[in-house]
Amino acid sequence: MPNPEEGTVLCIVERLLGADYLQVRCADGMSRKVRIPGSMRRRVWMREGDLVLVAPWDFKPERGDVIYRYSKDEVRKLVEKGLVPEELLELIETEEV
Repeated sequence: MPNPEEGTVLCIVERLLGADYLQVRCADGMSRKVRIPGSMRRRVWMREGDLVLVAPWDFKPERGDVIYRYSKDEVRKLVEKGLVPEELLELIETEEV
């Protein structure tokens, strides 16, 4: 399970846009359009409300690539470690209800 490092941001999937693109709300307050790279396209399925790790692009910070999708158990571990900000916790809870 990768931890958020410098150059990556924790985000919540807001909408599935189609054609391997997602709209996400990030911990840094930005809303980004991110793409699912080819290595994850058919192996990892994304849903609204999922917690994902995103690498923003250097040349276009409002875009990025999904690096990893966290499972529910992994999200629980991240919350216990205190790595998930309060704003994202509120979004996760409202998506589950």
